[in-house]
Amino acid sequence: MSSMKKKLYIETLGCAMNVRDSEHIIAELSNKKDYELTQNLEDADLILINTCSVREKPVAKLFSEIGVFQKRGKKGAKIGVTGCTASHLGEEIIKRVPAVDFVLGARNVSKISEVVDKKHAVEISTEHDETLYEFTDYRSNPYKALVNISIGCDKQCTFCIVPATRGEEISIPSDLIIQEIRRAVEGGAKEVMLLGQNVNNYAKRFTAGSDKASSFTDLLRLVSEVEGLERIRFASPHPLHMDDEFLQEFATNPKICPQIHVPLQSGSTNLLKRMKRGYTKEWFLNRCQKIRQMVPNVVISTDIIVGFPGESEEDFEDTIDVLKKVKFEQLFSFKYSPRPHTQAAEYSNQVPSEVASRRLIELQSIHKEIQEQSMQSQVGKRVSVYFEELKSGNKVAGRTDNGRLVLVDGSEELLGKIVDVDIDRASLTTLFGKVVRQ
Repeated sequence: MSSMKKKLYIETLGCAMNVRDSEHIIAELSNKKDYELTQNLEDADLILINTCSVREKPVAKLFSEIGVFQKRGKKGAKIGVTGCTASHLGEEIIKRVPAVDFVLGARNVSKISEVVDKKHAVEISTEHDETLYEFTDYRSNPYKALVNISIGCDKQCTFCIVPATRGEEISIPSDLIIQEIRRAVEGGAKEVMLLGQNVNNYAKRFTAGSDKASSFTDLLRLVSEVEGLERIRFASPHPLHMDDEFLQEFATNPKICPQIHVPLQSGSTNLLKRMKRGYTKEWFLNRCQKIRQMVPNVVISTDIIVGFPGESEEDFEDTIDVLKKVKFEQLFSFKYSPRPHTQAAEYSNQVPSEVASRRLIELQSIHKEIQEQSMQSQVGKRVSVYFEELKSGNKVAGRTDNGRLVLVDGSEELLGKIVDVDIDRASLTTLFGKVVRQ
C-alpha cells in the first residue's frame, strides 16, 4: 500500500552540510513518520525548505520561496523551515508567515519527527548535541557518501553567522564515522566526503571525553583503512590548522584525492586580522606553495570576500596577488554582506556597494583566465574518472580524482565504476572525452 504513504518535498539551499542534513531528515521521516520523497511540489503533504544564512540572498529567497510553496502546494500541505536561517530567525519566521507550521534549527535535525506534527513548534537550541545520535541511512547518491565528522564552529570570524546558527564545535566519535562509511561502501559507494565547518580542527572536543583519533590526520588514516573505499575528500579545512603532518598525509595517502579547498577570504594580512582568521598572507601562500610542490596534480579551490569593511585598494591588490600566485582552479567569490550576530556588521567603514561590485568583477575576470588555462591544460590527457550520474542525451558524468567534472557518451553500465578517459576538449567547467575501452 505504498500509495498511502505521505509525500515529502524538500528544497535544500547552501552547503554540503545542509545536503547531508536533508538526507538525515528524509531518513528520519521515512522511518518514523511514513513519508516518502517526491520531486513534485504539487503532490507533497509536507514541504520543507532547508535554509542557509551565510549571505543575505538565501535569507531573502526563503520568504519568496514560502510564497511560491503556498501558491503551488496542495491544500492542507504543511510547510516547515529548517537549517541555518531557521536557527537565527526562529519564531520570527512564523510571525512573518503564520502559514509556516514549524521551524527546526540546524543543530536540531534529529528532532524532525517530534516537531512535524506540532503546530508552530520552534526547536532552535544551538546547545543541542547530536554527535552521538545515530541517523538511519539515506543517500541521494549511492556512489558517494557525505559524512559529518563534527558539528558547530568555535571560530569567531567577524563576518560569519555560522557559530550563532550551528553552535559550539563538537566532534563525532571516530567509530561512528567509520561505521557510517563502512555501511555506505557496502551500499556501493567508493567515495566519501568528510564534512565539518573546520574539518581539520577535528578532535578538539568530544561529548564523551577522548577518542581513538586525536587529530584530523589520525582520522584520515583510520578512514583510509576502510576496505573498498577508494576516494576520500573533505570540506572544508581551515588554513590555520594545515600543519606539516596534515600536508604530509594529504600528499602521501593514496586514497586522499588531490583536491583541497583552502578558504582565503582576503589576501590582505591587515584584513585577515580584522576578520579574525588567525593567519597571514605569507602563511597562506606558504601552505599553498607547499601543497603544489608535494602534489603536482592538485586542484586548489578557495572562497574570497570582496568589499569587507575597511578594504582599501591596497588590501584588494593583496587578494589579486594571492589569486595570481596560487592560481586557484576554482573560486567561490562574493561581495561582503553584513550578517546579524556578527561583529563586522557593526563596523563603521562599510565599503560602498559599487566599489565592491567593481572589485568582484575584476577578481572574477582574472580568475576566469586562470580557470580557462587550467581546463585547457587537461586536453590530450588520460584521466581516471569515477562515474556517478546519468545526464540527458546518453551522457554520463563523473569526476577525476582531483575533482574536475567529466562528461562522456555512455550508459548506466559506467555508474559506480572508475574508468580511464581520454580528454579531447574542455569548457570553463567541464572536460569532455572518450572512455578508454579495456
